Amino acid sequence: MASRSGALARATRFFDEGGFKSLLAELVAIPSTSQEPGAEAALETYLREGIAPWLERLGFISTVHPNPLPGFGPILSASRIEDPTRPTILLYGHGDTVRGLEDQWRAGLRPWALTEEGDRWYGRGTADNKGQHALNLAALEAVLAERGGRLGFNVKLVLETAEERGSKGLREFVAAHAEELAADALIASDGPRVEPAVPTIATGTRGTWHFDLVVKLREGGVHSGHWGGLTTDPAIILAHALSTIMDRNGKILVRDWLPRNGVPAAVRGVLAGCPVGGGEGAATIDEGWGEPDLTPAEKIYGWNSLIVLSMISGRPENPVNAVAPDARAHCQIRYTVDSDTAGFEEALRRHLDAHGLELVRIENAGIRMAASRTAPDHPWVRWAQASMEQSLGKAVQIIPNSSGGLPGDVFVDHLGLPLVWVPHSYNGCKQHGPDEHLLIAPAREGLLAFAGMWWDLGEPGTPQGKAQARPGA
Repeated sequence: MASRSGALARATRFFDEGGFKSLLAELVAIPSTSQEPGAEAALETYLREGIAPWLERLGFISTVHPNPLPGFGPILSASRIEDPTRPTILLYGHGDTVRGLEDQWRAGLRPWALTEEGDRWYGRGTADNKGQHALNLAALEAVLAERGGRLGFNVKLVLETAEERGSKGLREFVAAHAEELAADALIASDGPRVEPAVPTIATGTRGTWHFDLVVKLREGGVHSGHWGGLTTDPAIILAHALSTIMDRNGKILVRDWLPRNGVPAAVRGVLAGCPVGGGEGAATIDEGWGEPDLTPAEKIYGWNSLIVLSMISGRPENPVNAVAPDARAHCQIRYTVDSDTAGFEEALRRHLDAHGLELVRIENAGIRMAASRTAPDHPWVRWAQASMEQSLGKAVQIIPNSSGGLPGDVFVDHLGLPLVWVPHSYNGCKQHGPDEHLLIAPAREGLLAFAGMWWDLGEPGTPQGKAQARPGA
């Protein structure tokens, strides 16, 4: 007789006997980077040859669409509808990766080949995001097999290939296909757990707001001996501007950039006791850096941060004896939905002027990825937490939003969906650099967690309650 424990046992065997590793190796071998010219064909290959045949075996009807925006990768949509009166879940993932950076991986590792070392699987996309959406689909396959080809609910899928370029075209695609993508909730995987051993649910993501600070004083450099001490050095002006924006301990001084009412009570409550850790090889959590009187979890899951992503004056690779003509810094604010991004640029301009820094220009300011959040106590979130805890036999940490960015706002704005992000990676996975890897133990837990959720969706007691047919279901 089909059972929940039987579905989990199937998923466990598939993982432990090497089935998932082999599957992931095939996906990693497709060099589907969206950040390198000439790799466009691999994006199509990933969707049409890596994913679509698998979906067909699972009973999905899938289509690969051109991106609505020219120059960006295609988007796959798929659906598997059993009963319009049962819950419908939307899955999301992205098949594109960042650059391979082949020459930067350490000896014995290559970006487009899966390599197992110790407790890790190395390869580009293992953590971001091929391994994560492949785990979710493999779990679905286990439940289908246990139920004899049935799920007891409906699934839809959006798999894009431009996420590493800001998910360009995804918003337009979802808006144009809103009716056919209608669902009850988005349950998907990307990003890191709060700690490698702590199963996590994130109910949203922080957004990113970018801007350049520019000091341009002349058309070319001038002799440092003849003019040093007489003419203004733009690098010094830029450094002073940055020092007025953030103090030496990482506290943001442009206070209008911060969440309007501080950390909301609901956010503070769900983060009480929340651990934060990147695992072995990750960056340090420096005590005293950032906003005072906040816990590390509140700093990255409930607050805003400012990062100088790049800064230049002169020619660092070949310095010359000259006072440089200009200086530039590209900065990023990671912000929560509690912030007033519409006022960010004006607040910065007021701040700089108040410090006598009218020479500093603000250029290219705006949102790159919008923030999103579902209430941490939403019924779908608590349902997922209970299901995962039953499958894994351990506590599941809820966070109000992941520290990174994802296009959750697209699914909230156009489909009105609650967000349940269940990450399978960790902060130290090196996902945007060389030596990207997926930890084997959390991946195994992720497969079991999704097998349990997929099983439970086919049983009574989902948050939908009395099911009603939905448009496009």
